[in-house]
Formats: sequence, C-alpha cells, structure tokens
Amino acid sequence: MDISVVVPLYDEVESLPELVSWIARVMSENQFTYEVILVDDGSSDGSWDMIVKLKEQFTFIKGIKFRRNYGKSAALNVGFEAAKGNVIITMDADLQDSPDEIPGLYRRIIEEKYDLVSGWKAKRYDPLSKTIPTKLFNAATRRMSGIPNLHDFNCGLKAYRNAVVKNIEVYGEMHRYIPVLAKWAGFTKIGEQVVEHRARKYGKTKFGMARFINGFLDLLSIFFVGKFGKRPMHFFGSMGVLSFLLGFASIVWVIGEKLYAIAQHIRYDRDVTQKPLFYIGLVAVIVGFQLFLTGFVAELVARSASERNKYQIEETV
Repeated sequence: MDISVVVPLYDEVESLPELVSWIARVMSENQFTYEVILVDDGSSDGSWDMIVKLKEQFTFIKGIKFRRNYGKSAALNVGFEAAKGNVIITMDADLQDSPDEIPGLYRRIIEEKYDLVSGWKAKRYDPLSKTIPTKLFNAATRRMSGIPNLHDFNCGLKAYRNAVVKNIEVYGEMHRYIPVLAKWAGFTKIGEQVVEHRARKYGKTKFGMARFINGFLDLLSIFFVGKFGKRPMHFFGSMGVLSFLLGFASIVWVIGEKLYAIAQHIRYDRDVTQKPLFYIGLVAVIVGFQLFLTGFVAELVARSASERNKYQIEETV
C-alpha cells in the first residue's frame, strides 16, 4: 500500500464528507493505493455516525472511536499503530489542510528519501491569539531541538516514512513536537514544504490557553526525555552529587574555621550553628541526597512504564 492518511478528529461532522471525497479524488487522480484512518477522539456531535455512514460508501476508510476524549496525540498514536502504508500522511479534519498537497509530500519521502517532511503554513488564516503562541513555540523548539530548518513544528500536515511512526510514541501534547521525537529516535533526515493553509469552513477552533501551557511543559519534557529518558540517574544523580559536595564543603569550611580559631587562640564568639553558611550547606546536603534518590527511583520507573499508552477503544469498523 502506498499511503495511509491518518486524520484525528473531534467534533468535525460537517467537514468529514467533503474531506473524504477530496482525498478520494486526489488519490484516484494519482493512482495511489491507500487507506484513510479516521480516529474519532470522543466526539459528541455525531462524527462517529458520519464515519460509519462514509465507510459504507468508501471501502478505503478505517474508523477508530475512542470512548472519551484523550487528545490529538493519543489519536495520532493509535492511528500510527493501525497504519499500513509505506508513507503516512497526517492532516487535520477541519479542511484547513489541503489534500492536494499529498502527492508532493509523498514524492519527497519516496524520491528524496526523507524520513519526515513537515508542512509550513507560511500564510496563515488563524487569529493572533493562536499565531503568536505558535511562533514562540516554534522559535523555542528550533533552539532546544537542534532542528533549525523547520518553521512550523505544529503543522498537522506531515508525511512520514512508515518506519518513523512505528518507532515513536506520541502522548500528552507531544504531537506538537513529532519532528523532535523522530530526531531523538534516530530519523535525522527531516525536511519542510510550504503548504496551503485554508480558513476554517465549519465549526470552531479547539485551541485554548490550556494548550499553550501544556505545550510548553511538554517541550521541557521532550528535552529531558530526549537527553536523559534512558538514563535519568545521569541527570538527577549528577545534580545531587554536585549539591551534596557543595553543601558538605560549606559545612566543613564553617567547622574548620571554628577549629582553626581555637587552635590559634583567636577570639571566635559565634557558634558554628549561628552562621548562615552552615544552614545553607546543610540544606544543600539534604537536597543533594533527595536528588540522588529521585534519580534512583526514576531509573526504576523508566524500566516499568509499559502502560503509558493504553487507550480504551470502544469499537472499530
């Protein structure tokens, strides 16, 4: 199979018929063999009923329904697991991503041997409340990830080699940073392509300030997991040892200063426990010990987190 199109959706019943017909037309014109995986992320507007209806008309559709709303990352992760195509295309269901971009993205994966090609919506039709946070995230992600050539990490329209989606795990709000996850997994040939961004035709945007905060926290998580996910003791342990040594040295200094004064018969009125440096050193020793224990526990957790990506799927068609 040439292409799997993975479409996560939440309350997009109005756009689904047009989107599926549009995809079918593009695929037919280019003579691709394909499947369209529609992942209903707990919609309440009748989207699943529409998927079932479309399945009767279009045999290439595969529908997956979550029992409740888990988020876009969960929908993508399940869609990736189900995808069988040599190239996987992801796109949003709101018709802001154009299926006409699929052939170009496909060719760049097949002919230019890219692992991942991310869309760049150079001209956007979103409000400033969405575009400004997006630009901030993209700038921060470029700096932290070491992928300087991508302008739009969060664009829903992307193309992947099959091996990429089978070797990454998407959860939380990590869908914003899939190129970073791919890089950490060893897929380093990452490209970009300018794509059309269309104004929303139906429904309303799902973007909110909560996603701004969650996205920032997940960016920090990606940075940590990418660097230390397999060796958390190296992060917490090194910080703990450094804190412990600095604290221990401070305590020794204060006590040594007192002993030196006694040995030299120098008047030294203040007790060791009256000096702020003694308590600062004591706190540093305690914090260092706690950080070291945190690293030890994190090592145990890292080896037993097998249930992190389990979702309740109500039914499939």
